[in-house]
Amino acid sequence: MKSYVTAIIVGITIIAGVMIVSKGYNYKFKTRNSISVAGSAYYNFTADLIVWSATFERTSLDIKDAYSKLKSDEQQIRAYLTAHGVGDSEIVFTSIVSSKLSEDVYNADGKITGRTFKGYKLSQSVKIESKSIDKIEKVSREITELLQGGLELSSEEPLYYYTKLADLKINLLQQASTDAYNRATTIVKNAHGTLGKLKEANMGVFQITGQYSNETFTYSGAYNTSSKNKTANVIVRMDYELE
Repeated sequence: MKSYVTAIIVGITIIAGVMIVSKGYNYKFKTRNSISVAGSAYYNFTADLIVWSATFERTSLDIKDAYSKLKSDEQQIRAYLTAHGVGDSEIVFTSIVSSKLSEDVYNADGKITGRTFKGYKLSQSVKIESKSIDKIEKVSREITELLQGGLELSSEEPLYYYTKLADLKINLLQQASTDAYNRATTIVKNAHGTLGKLKEANMGVFQITGQYSNETFTYSGAYNTSSKNKTANVIVRMDYELE
């Protein structure tokens, strides 16, 4: 009787082991029986918002004198921008930044013995945000008129943005997903197989580069602001089961 029970236990153990191995084999087979594809999409577009900035400054031994001149420059810049069709709501002047100027004093041996006060430097920036791109581009190019009037003005290159980026990204994801599905369908069909359910989908990095530029994609995602005409790119990776 004891040997009979032992035989039954051994038999059950063997059957359970066979079932586990069989399930493991089937799982391994199913996990291998899949296909991974990448779909991509791109879109050429033009920026609809321009941001342009410039900094101006004044120096003087008297801080009140420097402040008075800087405020006069601000009025002159505002008048110039208004005369060129820039609206008040598009113009922003930052707060004034002040600093003391000093110079090292050397003795006959060339060693620093102290510092001499040289005056105050006050600086301020003006920034324009506008959807009138052509107009602001012209203003930024013709700003030399103010330089000729004696202003110490440093102009920056305009930056270009797109305010409908969220909608653009969704549309590109739809196109890239469709592209990935079509690729998978074509590959499986030509291999005389059948495409199964979607197992996993991952979005790659969203990139914006200048059109016809030699910019390279980055791991964190390129975001071009120097070009008015841009190209958006996105990649989607999808894993499908095979039936």
